Amino acid sequence: MKLTGLAKKKSKSNGSSPRKKDPAGSQYVVCVKNDDYPASLELRKIYQLMRDSAAARLGMLRVVDESGEDYLYPDDYFVAIRLTPAVERALRSAS
Repeated sequence: MKLTGLAKKKSKSNGSSPRKKDPAGSQYVVCVKNDDYPASLELRKIYQLMRDSAAARLGMLRVVDESGEDYLYPDDYFVAIRLTPAVERALRSAS
């Protein structure tokens, strides 16, 4: 029996980790730890991710923080998330 395109896609996504170190395809992360940066990062808040391959090789993520500027933070402070198109549009229009 041949799988449909949807079935193939679904089986791939089931094997992915919800806590990826390299959030490929994700433009947003949620803060799950802020021990060293309580003034810059709020727990459970969604932050915009900026692509930075050099930072990723060092285990860091470039994130737009509370200051409105992008800074490097340890990647284990965040979990990559995928937003619905409606939520992404709302976040873009709010900026």
